[in-house]
Amino acid sequence: MTASADNQRPADVREAADPARPADAREAAGVREAGGAPRVLVVQHEDGTGPGLVGEQLAQCGLEQRIAHPWAGGELPGSLAGYAGLLVLGGAPNCEDEEAAPWLPAVRTLVREAVGSGVPLLGICLGGQIMASALGGSVVVRPQGPEVGAVRVRRLPAADGDPVFADVPDGAPAAQWHWDEISELPPGAVPLLTGDDCPHQAFRVGERAWGVQFHPEVLGDAVAEWAASDGPSVARAGADPVRAVDSVRESEPALREIWSRTARAWAAVVHEYA
Repeated sequence: MTASADNQRPADVREAADPARPADAREAAGVREAGGAPRVLVVQHEDGTGPGLVGEQLAQCGLEQRIAHPWAGGELPGSLAGYAGLLVLGGAPNCEDEEAAPWLPAVRTLVREAVGSGVPLLGICLGGQIMASALGGSVVVRPQGPEVGAVRVRRLPAADGDPVFADVPDGAPAAQWHWDEISELPPGAVPLLTGDDCPHQAFRVGERAWGVQFHPEVLGDAVAEWAASDGPSVARAGADPVRAVDSVRESEPALREIWSRTARAWAAVVHEYA
């Protein structure tokens, strides 16, 4: 779920390539069009849940985003051939609820391919949970209820020198809206950021795959939309959706600065790979 800003499509954002296109043709094309920008496959799980602020930064960094809409009946590519990066966005389904989201097995396949082949990967909220589950970790429904609003995250030692999270300051605000959480990281995963209420806020698997529990792509308008639809359930669970929206709006300057910088750092990894 994202705000209207997340639905704005930069000129270099396109629909995902037809998965029926022969794999050898995609491979022959490489990870960019002739003389063009490296391509990133973006997996969107719901209407309106676009790449938002992260997508804006990737476009400014010269990456072409091809958005797949499996929630609307669009097919996912069978492989990452022809792509220089994979961005898996957030959404309401549980990462293992294949009845609500029957495309999840295909996303897991792409995630495992990215990690196995070294294609840069970024999983956001549900995307990070899919990563954790697909790679041998675990995800649970939060027994204490949802984590919502702008929440401070804390650096862990491995963040020093990390290609994407090295410049995230300790205590940075992060926009949150999730009922599930990663309870156990995959084997070999490196924790990068933590929080007081949710321990696994950011992690890395291998050299080029990152997952986050929070939403670096959203600002206050997005969270206001979530509160409008999900707020009554959040309130019944004991959290304060109104305060959640206010806290994100108050933190917008820092959110924009910090997570734009992080998105650009991931874009640099994609360019290096391409």
